[in-house]
Amino acid sequence: MQQSWNSDRRRTAIGRSSLSVPARQALADRQLNADRTILDYGCGRGGDVASLQRLDCKITGWDPYYNSSAPVAPSDIVLLTYVLNIIEDPVERRQTLKEAWRLATSVLIVSARLTWERSKVRGQEYGDGLLTSRQTFQHLFSPEELRIYVEEITGTRCISAAPGIVYAFKDDSARLDYLAHRIVPDAEWLASADTTSAIASLVDYVERRGRPPRADEMPRPMAEQLAHLKPGELKRLIRDSADAEKVAEGAKHTTLNTLLFLAVELFNGRGPFSSLPLGVQLDVRTFFTSYKEACKRSDRLLLKLRDDTYIRDSMNASSVGKITPTALYVHRRAIDRMPTVLRLYEHCASVAAGRPQEWTIAKLKHQGRAISWLDYPGFDKDPHPRITSSYLVDLKTLETSYTSYANSANRPLLHRKHEFLASDDPDVPRYRRLTRSELRAGLYENPHLIGTENGWEAELIRCGRMLRGHRLVRRPED
Repeated sequence: MQQSWNSDRRRTAIGRSSLSVPARQALADRQLNADRTILDYGCGRGGDVASLQRLDCKITGWDPYYNSSAPVAPSDIVLLTYVLNIIEDPVERRQTLKEAWRLATSVLIVSARLTWERSKVRGQEYGDGLLTSRQTFQHLFSPEELRIYVEEITGTRCISAAPGIVYAFKDDSARLDYLAHRIVPDAEWLASADTTSAIASLVDYVERRGRPPRADEMPRPMAEQLAHLKPGELKRLIRDSADAEKVAEGAKHTTLNTLLFLAVELFNGRGPFSSLPLGVQLDVRTFFTSYKEACKRSDRLLLKLRDDTYIRDSMNASSVGKITPTALYVHRRAIDRMPTVLRLYEHCASVAAGRPQEWTIAKLKHQGRAISWLDYPGFDKDPHPRITSSYLVDLKTLETSYTSYANSANRPLLHRKHEFLASDDPDVPRYRRLTRSELRAGLYENPHLIGTENGWEAELIRCGRMLRGHRLVRRPED
């Protein structure tokens, strides 16, 4: 990154009192922590640097205008946050990305402003972007363009952590470890203060995972609490204490999760067995005859994504979600309860183009292979939540589109909220009671009218009803 430019880049640096969206995403994904060195390359006014330092991260920041004297040295993590989009020279843009990649020893985290922010940027066309009246430049990326661009320059398979945020890993094992964490989160261990509670925690793990853990999979304090027991004693304790049906169900669940991971891994680039996270390696050895057999089964699963009939049958068989003639709608709390092929469908789209940070319901089309993540921030409190945004990924082309309803005067809204959730969700009884009340009141007699705010309000008035929370009451007469 050079210190001279045609556009006035320093004006694009904003003061931050809180972490940027990319930094928050990286923290949530466990890429930033106190054990790793971090370089914010092109840090602007240093808002992320200051915030991460308060979190005890070992971070330095360099910027050609605001902090040009800071040392620039290779670091575990390099953040390239909203830098590429302000460079008007394509050659310099590539050089900047190459230098950031050279400085990253573990992972490079690249973020850029997106094409759907076009309405917020006023300016004239200049090169491959826009030159604003403030003499600043913006090249707005589409999510797939950014991922492909970073892959081209770094020569590595990248993962879209969220729209406009791309992770490029130096080591394939690190990429697969991150991918596994997204698909199969780390096992949760019950608290263990002594040998008895440690054994209870171990039994719980076996019932949920379907296999006993290796010593280096256990939390260290727990492993120490059980160190005095011989392997044979532990096996006997597990055999005598664990519920056989739960163990069998855990084994089935883990087998399907392993197939899901291997299928997504193939979609994103499969590595050798030795590059897999330890837990996945042990799952493969326990539940499959070989890595080759596991890969063959996962490959068949990936191929089933092309079969409209199979996808439609899977949607009809799903124990969660609302099925319509064109798609399955599933709340994020129930997303992991879908059939494995549908979970694969959703994960492939998220890895390719990024799952948005804010979303409530995933819409999976049964033809055409497209995923939309719909955001209804008032889902839990509003009896008929209004949509605020939709982010769509076409799995065939990997093209994306974003729609904001923030300024819409007549937004789409939801009915029958219980249908989007798993039947055992604690909120389902309350939502189902409301739906029954609305059915009895005749509010669903004109389904073509009630899908938007204005139409729904008109039907409430027609039926002489109003809502108080999740209760339907009679509307007072004028």
